[in-house]
Amino acid sequence: MELESAKLIAAAIALLPMFGVGIGLGMIFSSYNEAIGRNPKADEILGGKYLLFFALTEALAIFALGVSLLILFK
Repeated sequence: MELESAKLIAAAIALLPMFGVGIGLGMIFSSYNEAIGRNPKADEILGGKYLLFFALTEALAIFALGVSLLILFK
């Protein structure tokens, strides 16, 4: 196997956590919408927390993308 093809395969494998990030973000927002639908006053409590969890989950996707780009271009 040539080096270039091995790099492409490794970069694609490094992006596999993106599937988990997508599922996780969907679960975060669906839970938030369900909680607000049941108790609208909970928005004051949950407002900042769900944004924190969104940012932490999205950071995993950015990290996976960075690793993939490092593998591809180094």
